[in-house]
Amino acid sequence: MSQTQFLFSGFGGQGILFAGKFLAYKGLMEERQVSWLPSYGPEMRGGTASCGVILSDEPVGSPIVTRPDVLVAMNLPSLDKYEDAVAPGGIIFADSTLIERKVTRTDVTTYYIPATKMAGENGIPTLANMIIVGKLLAVLDEYKEEGIAATLGKVISARKADMLDANRKALQLGADFE
Repeated sequence: MSQTQFLFSGFGGQGILFAGKFLAYKGLMEERQVSWLPSYGPEMRGGTASCGVILSDEPVGSPIVTRPDVLVAMNLPSLDKYEDAVAPGGIIFADSTLIERKVTRTDVTTYYIPATKMAGENGIPTLANMIIVGKLLAVLDEYKEEGIAATLGKVISARKADMLDANRKALQLGADFE
């Protein structure tokens, strides 16, 4: 059975829940079993936010991600809180614009992406989350243009349709980041 547990974490307003929702919808469109469990503080914008996503070939028994295979940390408190929870052999994606320290573990693979800086420099300041998702998909060899376009069509509402191209751009920036 193939199952991957993802944990996205940061502060409210960084698009943590949207990034998780995107990945969950991508899994659904690929006919995988999916769990998406958002969590955020009462203050929402500026408060803590996290989102667990499980993609599996078999039914998901519990939606709670306790030992993520993949961690996306968009700020330092998130890395501090969840670094030790990542499964040995797992992957950590960190926004190095907002996280200055390095991961201390040696049994995980870490990617440092200056996503917030890249988003600002490319005129898409609110899409650092999708830059990291693009890198995540590339690392996992899941970056397929047709699947991404179809998924974006599902998760971006009609009233925000003007954000389609910006999201595509962000995902591509992340996928291309070395």
